[in-house]
Amino acid sequence: MTISVHTNKSALTALQNLNKTNTELAETQNRINTGLKIGDAKQNAAIWAIAQGQRADIGALGAVRMSLERANSIAQVSMTAGETVSDLLVELKAKVVAAMDTSLDTSSRTALNSDFQAILRQITQVVTNGEFDGANLLNGLGGNIQFLANAEATTRLTLSTRSLALGGSNITIPAAAAITTVTMATTVLARLETSISNVNQALGNMGSQAKQVEAHLAFVSKLTDTLEAGVGNLVDADLAKESARLQALQVQQQLGAQALSIANAAPQIILQLFRGG
Repeated sequence: MTISVHTNKSALTALQNLNKTNTELAETQNRINTGLKIGDAKQNAAIWAIAQGQRADIGALGAVRMSLERANSIAQVSMTAGETVSDLLVELKAKVVAAMDTSLDTSSRTALNSDFQAILRQITQVVTNGEFDGANLLNGLGGNIQFLANAEATTRLTLSTRSLALGGSNITIPAAAAITTVTMATTVLARLETSISNVNQALGNMGSQAKQVEAHLAFVSKLTDTLEAGVGNLVDADLAKESARLQALQVQQQLGAQALSIANAAPQIILQLFRGG
């Protein structure tokens, strides 16, 4: 090997190896800091692009889940209000049947009618207040409400409105109905029987839609978790492995620095060649 003060091949080799170790050490430290083995396109363009596409889907599914959660809340509030209306109709029937008793005196019949009308007002209050986030499925004033069902927003789930207002298509008893006579009570009872049947059927249909929303919400949540796990498999770093690699590279860095120091000192031997005897 030629001994020269201009070119130190050993030092150049040691420097190259040390630079390589430093680069690998920086990459390992970055994986540990970020928790990602692929954090940008330059590390692995293909996998990074796939991961980004999946992240976009996950973000879109987040919007779908928010939409379905709102739908679920609206359905639950509507079902609670509807069941309350159904219970009130059952109470009404008791009042109406009692009013058909021909032996009642005027004061008793008046008291029954007051209770009857109070329940009617309560039904109106329940229907009016049975809304969530401005959506009311029971007052019959708005149309059907659609919610996102997939990440592309190409399919939707629908919650249908069911009017439970007095004098409507389901509850045919008018708000001004009274049971002050047996004849009036008999007329109201016929309408009440129909109304109870209509309301129960409407609640059954509403329950089916609510169950569909709840099931789809569970599916979207599971799908999101699966996609997130898939992205993790693609880009997440094995921190236990990276920790072991970090320690190994730190040792290599120290050895490389020592080797470079030794190589840099090698030309000093030239001075010995020119010393006097």
